[in-house]
Amino acid sequence: MKKIVLTGAAGRLGSYLREPLSKLADELLSSDLVEDIGKLYPGEQYQRADLAQLDDIKALLVGADMVVHFGALGDEAPFDQILGPNIIGAYNVWEAAHQNGVRRVVYASSIHAVGMHPKTDFIGIDAPHRPDTFYGLAKCFAEDLASLYWDKHQVESVCMRILSCAQVSNARALGTWLSYDDLIHMVERAIDTPVTGFSVVYGVSNNDRAPVDNAKASYLGYRPKDNAEQYAEKILAEEPAQDFNDLTFTRHGGPFAAVALGNSGLATMNVVDDSKSVD
Repeated sequence: MKKIVLTGAAGRLGSYLREPLSKLADELLSSDLVEDIGKLYPGEQYQRADLAQLDDIKALLVGADMVVHFGALGDEAPFDQILGPNIIGAYNVWEAAHQNGVRRVVYASSIHAVGMHPKTDFIGIDAPHRPDTFYGLAKCFAEDLASLYWDKHQVESVCMRILSCAQVSNARALGTWLSYDDLIHMVERAIDTPVTGFSVVYGVSNNDRAPVDNAKASYLGYRPKDNAEQYAEKILAEEPAQDFNDLTFTRHGGPFAAVALGNSGLATMNVVDDSKSVD
């Protein structure tokens, strides 16, 4: 490919995608809200853009073959804060992709689009939307937008419902963990699969305790290798007793299912910022 665009390049997950994406096209154009992203990989350029501004995104996507859309407010927040980057921003990405003739949007969706399903339900990619927060609601909107733009404009999409792409620090993550290597593999398959139409896939590693089913997305060729079971003995020995009246423990969305609308879900989680830097 000639050009791939990565939004959210300054974020933790974006930091792990920049190098592999730079090897898949002649040009990787990384973007975020920060003025400077620092040292660049060979073939990578940086351009600041505001997801909530359609003109910014249209300019970003000129000449692009695909866009890997990871830019967003990455936590639950009041609706008016979610609206710009996560909802209007999603519309701007798909509309700019359509106007620029971009073939495919590879989108960082989330388990929070279906986060209120009971944890005991082994849900597949066809599980109906059941968001746990405004953040999850925005993911539902973007997935439906992706479906609409495929049906109306033949813009392909792969919506990756990421579960927990962070260090394993609690019992829930024994099932929901997505390693960085498996994240990269999933994005690569979302890019190089010849035909995707509108697709959904769960972003989860090959965990013994994985709570979701990717069988109907097997055509994407996503075959994760890592398994969180290696952390089970230590994690379970330290895990406090669980209150099963707490939605944190009974819904797929975990802590996001339990917080009041508009309140941070990450505030109750121990997410380590282990962002990757350019050597």
